[in-house]
Amino acid sequence: MADSETFVIVGAGMAGAKGAQALRELGFDGRIALLGDEPHRPYERPPLSKDYLMGNAEFDSAYVHDESWYTDNRVDLQLGVSVRRIDRALRQVELSDNSRLDFDKLLIATGANPRSLPAPGIDAEGVLYLRRVEDSDRIKQTLADIERLVVVGTGWIGLEVTAAAREAGVAVTVVGTSELPLLRVLGPEVAEVFAALHREHDVDFRFGTTISEITTADGRATGVRLKDGAAVPADAVLIAVGVDPEVTLARQAGLRVDNGILVDAGLRTGDPNIVAAGDVANAFNPLLGKQIRVEHWANALNQPTTAAASMLGRDRKYSELPYFFTDQYDLGMEYLGYVEPGGYDQVVFRGDVAAREFIAFWLAEGRVLAGMNVNIWDVTDQIKTLITSGTTVDLGALTDPDTPLNELIAR
Repeated sequence: MADSETFVIVGAGMAGAKGAQALRELGFDGRIALLGDEPHRPYERPPLSKDYLMGNAEFDSAYVHDESWYTDNRVDLQLGVSVRRIDRALRQVELSDNSRLDFDKLLIATGANPRSLPAPGIDAEGVLYLRRVEDSDRIKQTLADIERLVVVGTGWIGLEVTAAAREAGVAVTVVGTSELPLLRVLGPEVAEVFAALHREHDVDFRFGTTISEITTADGRATGVRLKDGAAVPADAVLIAVGVDPEVTLARQAGLRVDNGILVDAGLRTGDPNIVAAGDVANAFNPLLGKQIRVEHWANALNQPTTAAASMLGRDRKYSELPYFFTDQYDLGMEYLGYVEPGGYDQVVFRGDVAAREFIAFWLAEGRVLAGMNVNIWDVTDQIKTLITSGTTVDLGALTDPDTPLNELIAR
């Protein structure tokens, strides 16, 4: 690889920073330009809805690398810089200051943006979103100043902020279109665990509905009105209805886009000089045999090594199982695997569900598709082996806490 080559990374989040790291670790000695539109050097996002939001960790602990790492590894980190356009023909990116930067290879790691809602009052003061550290700071300050919060959305971000708000003594009403929180992700059997958890902390759920408007007074949110006409008063409203992959640059450049940037198992786009990784990448997973886009920390952490290898012309495939985690009140959990809604035929439990110390397994035709360990640790490797082996398991042994998980593979 010629030392004179320039590799450009668009997006200075976790995936972008790990892409730069992987390129150096794989021996690339040319120029690396890492471009980010935020004023902060790359940081991890999970703390924004967890420890940092709750005041249990300083923001410094969220940075991907020390400040000196970028200088020491000759990474040209440009912050507060946005990319306006990718010129594939000239192999250039056009920056917000009208300058252009040549690239030999390009990694797109532009992440995702929070969805809004087409509701009156959505732009009122006191309407909150969570994606960047400034959002987390705003929510943290808001929770210190208010008594009532409405959370619109029953996904991970909404529930994690709900837990933080309840820990801060704020009354919370959660509004969602489904019948249970996390229903699409977990199914009714396990979603009920999270519903019970939050109800124990006096969270008021309003299921099967959404908001028709955010009520306001003097330009500030005063609550929400639901589709059925019910009014829910509040001092602030968090919109947590999911994110959309940031594909504007990719679409303008003529790359294939469908729920993210479509890439192969090597994270390569249709352009041999461009790869994509992280939240924005809709990648073919050879282990699962399908295209999937995963909006979790583990992808941003692990995909960039494959992307970097592809940039260097090496044959590597990303075939990791999706992984995510959450911490809410006294519940900590890890989830490994992939199950589409309706894509399983049963869920079984191992351990004490009432005490919230258990492992849940999603199965189809006797094979484990996914596992979620709740307040039980150091079992993800064994769960991964169960999933990837394709073994038909004995349900009695699977649900028996006295039977070691690693013995199930040999049966």
